[in-house]
Amino acid sequence: MHTVVVGTSGVTASDVLAVARGGARVELSDEAVAALAAAREIVDALAAKPEPVYGVSTGFGALATRHISQELRTQLQRNIVRSHAAGMGPRVEREVVRALMFLRLKTVCSGHTGVRPEVAQTMADLLNAGITPVVHEYGSLGCSGDLAPLSHCALALMGEGDAEGPDGTVRPAAELLAEHGIAPVELREKEGLALLNGTDGMLGMLVMALADLDTLYTSADITAALSLEALFGTDKVLAPELHAIRPHPGQGASAANMLAVLKDSQLTGHHQDDAPRVQDAYSVRCAPQVAGAGRDTLAHARLVAERELAAAVDNPVVLPDGRVESNGNFHGAPVAYVLDFLAIAAADLASIAERRTDRLLDKNRSHGLPPFLADDPGVDSGLMIAQYTQAALVSEMKRLAVPASADSIPSSAMQEDHVSMGWSAARKLRTAVDNLTRVLAIELYAATRAVELREGLTPAPATRAVIDAVREAGVEGPGPDRFLAPDLAAADAFVRDGLLVAAAEKVTGPLR
Repeated sequence: MHTVVVGTSGVTASDVLAVARGGARVELSDEAVAALAAAREIVDALAAKPEPVYGVSTGFGALATRHISQELRTQLQRNIVRSHAAGMGPRVEREVVRALMFLRLKTVCSGHTGVRPEVAQTMADLLNAGITPVVHEYGSLGCSGDLAPLSHCALALMGEGDAEGPDGTVRPAAELLAEHGIAPVELREKEGLALLNGTDGMLGMLVMALADLDTLYTSADITAALSLEALFGTDKVLAPELHAIRPHPGQGASAANMLAVLKDSQLTGHHQDDAPRVQDAYSVRCAPQVAGAGRDTLAHARLVAERELAAAVDNPVVLPDGRVESNGNFHGAPVAYVLDFLAIAAADLASIAERRTDRLLDKNRSHGLPPFLADDPGVDSGLMIAQYTQAALVSEMKRLAVPASADSIPSSAMQEDHVSMGWSAARKLRTAVDNLTRVLAIELYAATRAVELREGLTPAPATRAVIDAVREAGVEGPGPDRFLAPDLAAADAFVRDGLLVAAAEKVTGPLR
């Protein structure tokens, strides 16, 4: 079993994916344990003083003006977790909760939160036992952290609430902890607040979306190349010297990918055949420009994620000189913005893919392909309704592209009067990524069928490899109408599991 060691200086995206999706074990480094103990000494010293310190000996948010006596502080920490565990709606996916828990542990181990080492170890123990607290869809405004989602996780540390065991069954957290020999924690000064006050949920979803979109953008270059080939398009527009004079890195990478996939094709460049044209339509000719802009957006989002992965997000924080200072680092704006940017880019990539699919199905624009790629048009409807499904997916993605981060609803009696809505941006991006996968699967399904219908001309070796692989995966080729949903589901799995990229790369070598 792979093990991720958490230190004081943050974690990497690959660490997050290993824990969230791969079930990797988590260990605390000696450095982290020492930093936790040192910061805790500072908090304990402040807790013993008569002067109020926010998060240590006061209430929270709009109630921060009340000084809490020592005998009530354990109750205060327990109460903040219970009261903030106020989520509603469907359960959040297991991988999201594991990412959220791991990233909160990352900040705790920074030594800036004042949490005791035994609390951090219990967080690691839950992850290692495969215990996943039940977290709900709604409850975070992306400011003061992902409060409700993190509270549900903290509740499980206390042995309260519900959690999913390693067998997938939801049970009381107390039962699951007892079965795995994990003692519930009794939170002390500042610890309840420190477990709730971070951008961990939205950051975890950003990291996973970046990993998925990396694959999908390469997949989109391959499906665009297949569509260009099926439409007798020209690959001259992909020449490196054309993209060098507009030097956006993503654009150049997408063009290079398409050119590699189309190498040695006999289908490209038939502009002056039976249906002469000077230029291909934008959805074909501008594919690298659109996909490339999305790739550059990914690069910016990755930079933001890397900075956040190295950050310690809490309020207040324990500084190396012993001060405990309030701050606004919990505000989710940096993460929220890029989550929204990615949803916009994904929607546009899906939109251009849908336009290529529609072109493949329209006999007036497909340069000799049968209507709807049907076997016997009129008797057979071919892929007519597959494009309807694709259009419905794209339409939803356009709605999901409306920025969540442009909104703010004040909370906590106007103390928290400007919030990021980053959690909402992350949730809609997850749906957008799923839909983009389906959209590209439908383009793949249409384009591979169209290439096979170009009898007498040999496709590029890479596209031939893709067609062979997708047929082996259970996606059927041209023929009379049949129950289409299973074919589309198989094509979706082929894209989602990275098999499309793998099939092309067997011929092209690594794509960019």
